[in-house]
Amino acid sequence: MKIRVGVIFGGETVEHEVSIISAIQAMNKMDEEKYDIIPIYITKDREWYTGDMLKDIEVYQDFDLIKKYSDNVVLYYKNGSYVLQKKKGLFKNIVKEIDIAFPITHGTNVEDGVLQGYLQTIGIPYVGPNVYAGVVGQDKAFMKDVWKSANLPITNYIWFYDIDYKQNEEEILEKAKKMKFPLIVKPATTGSSVGISVCQNEQQLKDGIDEAIQYDSKIIIEEVVEKLKEVNIAVIGNYENQKVSEIEEVLSANKFLTYTDKYIGNGKNGKIKGATKAATKSTSKGMASANRKIPAEIDEKMRKEIEDIAMKAFKVLGSSGNSRIDFLIDEENNKVYINEINSIPGSLAFYLWDAKNTNFSQVLDDMINIGIKDYKKRTSKTHSFETNILKGFTNGLKGTKGVKGKLR
Repeated sequence: MKIRVGVIFGGETVEHEVSIISAIQAMNKMDEEKYDIIPIYITKDREWYTGDMLKDIEVYQDFDLIKKYSDNVVLYYKNGSYVLQKKKGLFKNIVKEIDIAFPITHGTNVEDGVLQGYLQTIGIPYVGPNVYAGVVGQDKAFMKDVWKSANLPITNYIWFYDIDYKQNEEEILEKAKKMKFPLIVKPATTGSSVGISVCQNEQQLKDGIDEAIQYDSKIIIEEVVEKLKEVNIAVIGNYENQKVSEIEEVLSANKFLTYTDKYIGNGKNGKIKGATKAATKSTSKGMASANRKIPAEIDEKMRKEIEDIAMKAFKVLGSSGNSRIDFLIDEENNKVYINEINSIPGSLAFYLWDAKNTNFSQVLDDMINIGIKDYKKRTSKTHSFETNILKGFTNGLKGTKGVKGKLR
């Protein structure tokens, strides 16, 4: 019997379209002999839809078609099953049942623990990071604080809230200027290089902060590595076991990898690797479109250092599934800094595993198996007690009328 996999993607996030690309890439590489693949698309206004048409990239050019020809559903637990049930109509029929959820979502409100919290609340097995790893993996300030406590090598940084800056602008600017220009300003909890600025002086720093505040309430400022080589590595596993992919060297004319570098590449009409013919006509390759060199041109000593740091960083955050971890190399001083983790990376970083002779289908298999193991481990722990401590407890709240009165 096939495992029914609900692939969840989209959502209210600036990385909405990127998530669609990643999900379609993955759905077209899942083993249909093993899995019944059920697309679950979350619109930008947080409505959930399902239907086979959602496997085709072309339908996303007209969202009215999705609303007209796919089913608007809710996912919940019913009579021992996890069901997708129609929200509208005279008969709110169950459309599909799923065995495990596979979020392929990027960014705020979906990758950052929010979606995982809902899935864990209803009790469904799911692939990828849990709530805690999702939160810390999305919040660059939390992430760096945790890695700093684990003595992992990171560049100098400060972080603050937008309200702090409005109330104490000069104080925060003075803290930032104690670091070495150029500085990079980032919204702390967004992704895909949105709202990021490289600043050479105080005025650019102010402009960069104003830009970042448009996207987030928490801002992080870091020192830029000047003689920079940027490399990335993927880690698959959970807190018990981890293995690493090949290391890539990212090639960009910019100080950091921009949204265009990541998802648009040299042209706007790339094709999705692994997608159906119909799904390849009018979209980019996702992260697979970025200019890169695989393997990275680094010596064996540095390669081993990056692999060890990556596995430690993955474990200390309690990550699970398949994450991409980005590193900065100071070529002048031959020093490695860990930059950030992408808990659910664009294109699921399949190209890094390809370089180690692990195909995309196998990566997806491994991720689903890890999700099942995580679920078994999670449900083996005690989370509640049979004893009802409220039985016989009144404390003066006698009868329904009395309770209602006290709760008003």
